[in-house]
Amino acid sequence: MKIFHSYSEMSACVGQEVAVTDWITITQEQVNLFAQATGDHQWIHVDPERAKAGPFGAPIAHGFLTLSLIPRFFELAVRTEGARMGVNYGLNRVRFTSPVPVGSRVRARLTLQATEPLPPDGMQMTWLVTVEREGGDKPACVAESLSRSYGAPA
Repeated sequence: MKIFHSYSEMSACVGQEVAVTDWITITQEQVNLFAQATGDHQWIHVDPERAKAGPFGAPIAHGFLTLSLIPRFFELAVRTEGARMGVNYGLNRVRFTSPVPVGSRVRARLTLQATEPLPPDGMQMTWLVTVEREGGDKPACVAESLSRSYGAPA
C-alpha cells in the first residue's frame, strides 16, 4: 500500500509506477452477478459448458467487469492521508487487450501520469492502470483513469 501524506508528495511521483496490487481471483459467481447487473448475458460469459467449446476454451469475464475492478485496485494499493473524499472522474482511453478466463487471477500496476490542483483543497490525478492476468503474455486491460481527491494537505 502506497500512502501519500500530501498532494505535493503525490505530485513528486508523476511518471512513476506507484503500486502493484495483490492478486484478485475472478469467479463465475462474479461474472454471473455482473451479467445480472448489466443485462449482458452473452454465453461466452455465463454459459460455462458452451464456453468450453467457444473461442476461449472457457467462460471469460466481461471486459467491463475487468474495468470495474479499477476502484478496488486503488483501494488495495493507494491512500492519501487526510483526504476526506475521493471520486472517480472518468476515463480517457480503455483497451481490452486479452481475455480473462474465469478462475484467473488479475492485478493492476498503477502509474501516476499527471496531477492537477483543484482549488481550494483537491487534486486530480491521471493514472495509467495496467491490469495483468497471472500467466498472461499481455495485459488484460489498459486504461487511463482520472480520479479526484479532496481535503488532503497540499
